[in-house]
Amino acid sequence: MAVTISLLLVFGALLAILLRSKALGFGSAFVAAMFGFYLATIGVGTTVNQLMRALVAALPNL
Repeated sequence: MAVTISLLLVFGALLAILLRSKALGFGSAFVAAMFGFYLATIGVGTTVNQLMRALVAALPNL
């Protein structure tokens, strides 16, 4: 759970930076957010969470 919340904050900050620097438009940001939301609701969310946890656990070993 802590990894999910931390990654949510990281990706939210990255999205805010992209919007602020005008590298990403509001329409594109909306589409990306909706894609992530619907991707999580179809059951892939647990798989993505497991993948991100595995990546975070592997980082210290690099």
